[in-house]
Amino acid sequence: MITVNGNRSEWEEGLTVEKLLARENYTFRMISVWINDHPVEKKEYPTRLIPNEAKVQVIHNISGG
Repeated sequence: MITVNGNRSEWEEGLTVEKLLARENYTFRMISVWINDHPVEKKEYPTRLIPNEAKVQVIHNISGG
């Protein structure tokens, strides 16, 4: 199990940030992802593995004036 934005979620072997975002239906163009309080660069999303028992934060960045 992992925690995503405070909610428990199933973990699976080979779970990447990209797979998690698709599975959880995060489709926002501008998001930030943190794993265990460490930021993940967008270019790492396809390959960055999420460990079991990780705490993941997905933040929708909002811009405007």
